[in-house]
Amino acid sequence: MACDLLLKGARVIDPSQDFDSVCDVAIVGEEIAVVGAEIEEQAGETIDLSGKILTPGWIDIHAHVYAGSTTWGIRGDALCLATGVTTIVDAGSAGWANFQGLVDYVIEPARTQILGYVHIAGVGLTYGPVGEMIDLRYADPERTAFVVHNWRESCAGIKVRQGEFQVGENGTEPLRLAVQAAELAGVPVMVHIARGVPIGEVLSLLRPGDIVTHCYQGTGDGVVDDSGEVVPEVWEARERGVLFDVGHGGGSFDYGIAISALANDFVADVISTDLHAHSWDVKIKSMPDTASKLLNLGVSLERVVQQSTSAAAEAIGRSDDLGTLRPGTVADLAAFEVVEGAFEFADVRGRREQGDRKIEPVLTVRRGRAYWPEELSEELEADREQMLFMRNLTAKNFAVLGWTPGEPL
Repeated sequence: MACDLLLKGARVIDPSQDFDSVCDVAIVGEEIAVVGAEIEEQAGETIDLSGKILTPGWIDIHAHVYAGSTTWGIRGDALCLATGVTTIVDAGSAGWANFQGLVDYVIEPARTQILGYVHIAGVGLTYGPVGEMIDLRYADPERTAFVVHNWRESCAGIKVRQGEFQVGENGTEPLRLAVQAAELAGVPVMVHIARGVPIGEVLSLLRPGDIVTHCYQGTGDGVVDDSGEVVPEVWEARERGVLFDVGHGGGSFDYGIAISALANDFVADVISTDLHAHSWDVKIKSMPDTASKLLNLGVSLERVVQQSTSAAAEAIGRSDDLGTLRPGTVADLAAFEVVEGAFEFADVRGRREQGDRKIEPVLTVRRGRAYWPEELSEELEADREQMLFMRNLTAKNFAVLGWTPGEPL
């Protein structure tokens, strides 16, 4: 049987099948056909990946890609395809009132598979400078659940943010409403944790399969107490099936917290970036960049791959067709190399740590088509310009944008 694309000679790591071996992968159309040693099929295109690592396509379960409609959104399509990410999940940029726009203008045109968490606030994260759950009238569990039902194939769950900036004096009431919506729709909740709402109160409302994002944040009310120990409520939540996600972002990855948590053998279940207009190219560059930080903190390469593929697929309820190289599933793959050298990494507070390994993307295959990072460079540059415009506009950096306030436009 002839194949359309043959990937030769890589070390193939597929945690979904406990598979780790040097072999080949044959792709027919948009599906994986064969994974095995020395495949000799005739191929429309053959790519030699000797010395590289080949995995299922990576899944970033927390980013903000509703560009042009929110103060957070970036264009994520080219960035994903340049960095091994084949599925990305927008984490609540849209609520019930504007989710259809995310579907029509972002999800459907994209080459990358994009999914979305529907925010319990009907307006989503349209306007960053004001907390979206200070006014509970924005929350509507029934409308939110119905939107999930109506766009089930595009929805990963319900999103809510639980920090003092987002909820004001409302405590865990936004989370209670999000859980109510999630139970109506039969999906998990992703909850953003931050200073101002006690983590024990947050965790007490969560169910098996719900996701805590920003698990290594250092603003307060986090997974580690002042003595550097993981708080008991976190262990209890994990025991009953609550998941913990990195969600690096612009303010939510603190080396001190991460090192303390890992010293307690508390490893995040999932790696994600929380890429947005105020974190990309400032605090974080990509999924491989985030994964490299954890790799250099002692998390094994195999675990990092698992956190970015099969564990992420399970977290969003898509393990049947994503995060795996099983024959017959969609041909989404990522090729990397682990480069050795002297590297410096930084957290969101500016703390720097040295590392000797860095994960570099080589090739992304999405639905059977190969994408090389260099072929996406012009598109990425245009996307950066869009991101910088929104970043500067949100920060009122009018001088950068060519205007002095008070002067006629």
